Amino acid sequence: MKDYNHQPHIVRRILAALIDYGLIYTFIYVFLMSFGTPTPLGGYSITGLPMLIPIAFWLLMTVGLESGLGGTLGNSIVGLKAIPQNGRNRKLSFSESFKRHFLDLVDLSFFGLPAILLLKRTEKCQRFGDLWAKTIVVKMSSLEKPATSRS
Repeated sequence: MKDYNHQPHIVRRILAALIDYGLIYTFIYVFLMSFGTPTPLGGYSITGLPMLIPIAFWLLMTVGLESGLGGTLGNSIVGLKAIPQNGRNRKLSFSESFKRHFLDLVDLSFFGLPAILLLKRTEKCQRFGDLWAKTIVVKMSSLEKPATSRS
C-alpha cells in the first residue's frame, strides 16, 4: 500500500464539500420554490412522493457519482478521490460510498466543525463517514494507475 500524505488537502476537502452541497442545496431550494406549498411561517413544504425527489438528487450527486464514476463533482474538480482505506485505487462500492455520505449530516453539522476536527485529528485525515466506511480521500495526482487486465 502506498503511503499517502493526507494533511495538506483539508482545504481541498472543504472546497469539494462546498461545491457538492452548494449544488445540492441549490437544487432543493429551486425545487421547493417551484413545487412547494407556502407555509404560514413563510417557508415552503413538500409532502407525499415528491419528497423523494430531493433525496434521490442527493443520492445521485453523492453516492451515485462516487460509486459510478469514481468521484463526486466537488472532489473531481479539486483533484481528490475517495478510495478504500487499504489504498487500492478503485471506485468505491455503493455500500462504501453510501456509508461515507450517510453521515454527512453529522460531519457537516455546526458549519462542518465535527468533520474539520476529525480531519485534523485522525491519522489518515478521515471524518465520521470515512471512518465508518473504512475509506480515505487522497489527491488524484498521488494515485498509482489502477492495474488493467490483459487478455
